Amino acid sequence: MSNAGLVIGFPEYRIPAQRLAEAMDLPYAEVDIHKFPDGETRIRLPVVLPSHTVFCRSLDHPNEKLVELLLAAAGARGQGVEKLTLVAPYLCYMRQDKAFHPGEVISQGIIGKLLADYFDALIAVDSHLHRVHQLSKAVPAKQAINLNATEPMANFLSRQIESPVLLGPDEESVQWVAAIAAHQGLDYCVASKRRSGDALVQVTLPPGQYEGRNIVLVDDIASTGCTLEAAAGELSRHNPASLSVLVAHALFTEGAVERLRAVGIGNIWSCDTIVHDTNAVFLAEMLACHI
Repeated sequence: MSNAGLVIGFPEYRIPAQRLAEAMDLPYAEVDIHKFPDGETRIRLPVVLPSHTVFCRSLDHPNEKLVELLLAAAGARGQGVEKLTLVAPYLCYMRQDKAFHPGEVISQGIIGKLLADYFDALIAVDSHLHRVHQLSKAVPAKQAINLNATEPMANFLSRQIESPVLLGPDEESVQWVAAIAAHQGLDYCVASKRRSGDALVQVTLPPGQYEGRNIVLVDDIASTGCTLEAAAGELSRHNPASLSVLVAHALFTEGAVERLRAVGIGNIWSCDTIVHDTNAVFLAEMLACHI
């Protein structure tokens, strides 16, 4: 085994982890996971590990993944690994950074400390940081880096669509829209949103010329897709030349993609932070540069 390092992946995130290993010019290995009938997990690592080992696993749908990841990290330490790096392009439990109602548990600090206890370094992409603005404040590891996918997303768009207009579907998306637009000198604007339920969203477009334009809806995450769907519904009234969606994190709960197609969205693209059929922007090179 190379002393230079090793990238270890998990079965459900195999392809992006293999891309990362290739970008770093390191060998790749995979955690062997066996599920027992009672729901417990047996973890098996490579017998020989180098002094610096990189685990690569995205932490969407995180509860079971976290237990397996921490078992693997503890096992690696037991084998004598000196430096453990976690590449978690989608990082879980970052949104709950305060108690909004009495009795609520602040999960960000708890999960952040847990990861810092096992890993020397953490690299994530566009984490859900609101009142805590630095990842190192949420994850007190020796190194904690929150990368932005805006430049790879901008470069991807420049190869796909001529003179697109970027639209953020709500006020919270402005930072991603503005950053992507700045990389390629594109026009952009941001809509406003009013939510009256998990699936009840009203989007108001800013004044602008949408007819005959190639519009790309841009956001950091798509889960139910309701906000994107509402924005696309409003845009379709203006007869744009095309409607597309580009997001960093493609959660896309059941039926979301089909609903977006139904309101006239032709292209649906995402980064490979979460494995999904819409993955089109691959982040291995960017991640490798920061390890």
